[in-house]
Amino acid sequence: MDVYSDLKQGERGAWVSIIAYIFCSALKIGVAVLTGSEALMADGLNNSTDVVASIAVLIGLRIARKPPDHDHPYGHFRAETISALVASFIMLFVGLQVVTEAVPSLFDQKTTAPDLLAGWTALATAAIMLGVYRYNRQLALRTNSQALLAAAADNRSDAFVSIGTFVGVAGAQFQLYWLDPLAALVVGVIILKTAWDIFREATHRLTDGFDVEELGELKETISSIAGVKDISDIKARYHGSSVLVDVVIHVEPHLNVVESHTITEHIEERMRRVHKINTVHIHIEPEQQLVEK
Repeated sequence: MDVYSDLKQGERGAWVSIIAYIFCSALKIGVAVLTGSEALMADGLNNSTDVVASIAVLIGLRIARKPPDHDHPYGHFRAETISALVASFIMLFVGLQVVTEAVPSLFDQKTTAPDLLAGWTALATAAIMLGVYRYNRQLALRTNSQALLAAAADNRSDAFVSIGTFVGVAGAQFQLYWLDPLAALVVGVIILKTAWDIFREATHRLTDGFDVEELGELKETISSIAGVKDISDIKARYHGSSVLVDVVIHVEPHLNVVESHTITEHIEERMRRVHKINTVHIHIEPEQQLVEK
């Protein structure tokens, strides 16, 4: 399965998230208005931002599927990362709104608790999002989609948020009225934390950042190939969900072109099989040059 097929399958997971979030958001906000639960309202607003974020991921996946053209010779894969960056800004805005509204409510002297219907609604939607999380995670692992894997992690955190909302509403039934706005505050903080994590990862990838430990694993894999005497340089960067690797290897100086090329084929095959990396640019130098340096 090539990267374009993976992106197409990733769209299916994005659609599942969008449908689930629209349903959960509408249900939570509607019940929150009826029951007066601030925690459930914050949870519903959280899901509304997830709708926008999932749509952004969907758009990014579709643009990323466009083939290379005259001014995009490497394709459009980074559109996937840019869409995640846009989604982080949307989540940041809503998270700030939820927090600023929840903090004053903590100091209000309430005498009534929200109807327990709000709690059961939160618990039911938590079960839905756990199901969406399992579906998207399995699909992400099968297609090697980093964007869909991040979306699955967001699905899971949303399920935990809804469980926290249930706890806040249930506690309010025992005259612990501050638990409901406290749950709303916690939801807001989780939204901000998720937005920051997505922003940090997206900017790290867009600036060609790459994990040092993962780079070491790639180097170790290449070093284990028969015929590779040394590696003098190795770099890697993300291109959407794909990884591009540039490496300089040293081989026996007496090898001919065909023998050297065979080593590169072994490297490419091992990288595809072990790390699911399809693009490796390999520069070959004779081992004696390394000694002279």
